[in-house]
Amino acid sequence: MALPLVAIVGRPNVGKSTLFNRLVGRRTAIVDDVPGVTRDRIVATTDWNGRVFQIVDTGGLVPDTHEPLEREIAHQVEAAIGAADAILFVLDARAEITAVDEDIARRLRPESRKVLLLANKLERPGDAAQAAELHALGLGDPLPVSALQGLGTGDLLDRLVELLPPGDDGEPSAAIRIAVLGKPNVGKSSFVNRLLGEERVIVSPEAGTTRDSVDTRLLWQGREILLIDTAGLRKSAPRESGIEYYTYLRTLAALERSDVSVILLDGTEPLSRQDLRVLNLVAERGKGLVVGVNKWDLVEAETGTAEAYARAFCEAAPSLAFAPLVFLSALTGRRVEKALETALEVGETRRRRIPTAEVNRVLGELVRRTPPPSHRGRAVRLLYANQVSVEPPTFVLFTNDPEGIAESYRRFVERGMREAWGFAGVPLRFIYRADAGRRAARAGR
Repeated sequence: MALPLVAIVGRPNVGKSTLFNRLVGRRTAIVDDVPGVTRDRIVATTDWNGRVFQIVDTGGLVPDTHEPLEREIAHQVEAAIGAADAILFVLDARAEITAVDEDIARRLRPESRKVLLLANKLERPGDAAQAAELHALGLGDPLPVSALQGLGTGDLLDRLVELLPPGDDGEPSAAIRIAVLGKPNVGKSSFVNRLLGEERVIVSPEAGTTRDSVDTRLLWQGREILLIDTAGLRKSAPRESGIEYYTYLRTLAALERSDVSVILLDGTEPLSRQDLRVLNLVAERGKGLVVGVNKWDLVEAETGTAEAYARAFCEAAPSLAFAPLVFLSALTGRRVEKALETALEVGETRRRRIPTAEVNRVLGELVRRTPPPSHRGRAVRLLYANQVSVEPPTFVLFTNDPEGIAESYRRFVERGMREAWGFAGVPLRFIYRADAGRRAARAGR
């Protein structure tokens, strides 16, 4: 059974994201003094007194707006309200009731049985009297809280769980976590929306619309998947301050908690340094990697076009030649599901363990075919190896001289093992270690 869903709504800059972070217990939503920072629905799982539920932070709602992006935000908030089992309507109790507050209250009155009115930013217990005028909104008694300091949140959660429907509070089943990454405006949100079949994530021609990582659960062919739509990684993001810097950190955090990343590239443009930067981030962290070449519907459909792109990709990024390429169009939906299918296959492969006997058989064949070059006049020997972990697959190779294994020979070993076992889309880790047992035996002679 799906977990109950709680939506946090309100006009911009009333403290919704601060409340979200307070209730979830960790810094998940971006918090900034700039109104309208949260644009998409940010979802996390939390619990109170044994009740487990999901809580969603929404963008600031501006009803009846004519601004395209604000209209998209309003659409997202309406979707969250419609799906929610309980709604937390947040207001700034220190400010006058605005026309926007009244519009939101009017929208929520038909849902009043599942709405809690929160008078936020009451930092001292004696400030509660400031919430009295909020009765005029017709949504019951306001609950005084301070999301910043945590005042009143215990009472809030007690009231909240009373509104939740009874049901199975077990944790959601384990899902493979797939992050969708790429530079801004490459089509990440369109890709996610195409898979979901709904406008769950805001899509806008404005570059960089998605600023938080948005988690969405998807059941596909019997497999539970957690799709993580991320903000675009800008080239200079680590040097930027404010929202862009937090966005960069949030995207890296999304990458860290993923199993596989689908990296979207713009098929109408050559591979850029920024693309390579995102690809290398994934490989360096040992995550599964699928390259989705998007906007392929705009590429001239000539024989060999895909093959030419693949050759150019391998020439530009030879260390990433193990990554499968899927040529797709998020706009038309062509091969979008193929990218998801490939990501699931990569996720399974990343958990693969090779028997020790097989590891040493392949290593022995490689060494017999091409022995390692000598180092400082001394023969270098690879003695034996075994796989010590998965996710990513990690192999320890024992040698008489770890420093003597040249980088070119390390690449030779990796290529040979990939040819033997595949591991498409999976970065491999190789650790070269001195054989202490044999070294000790020689010392004792």
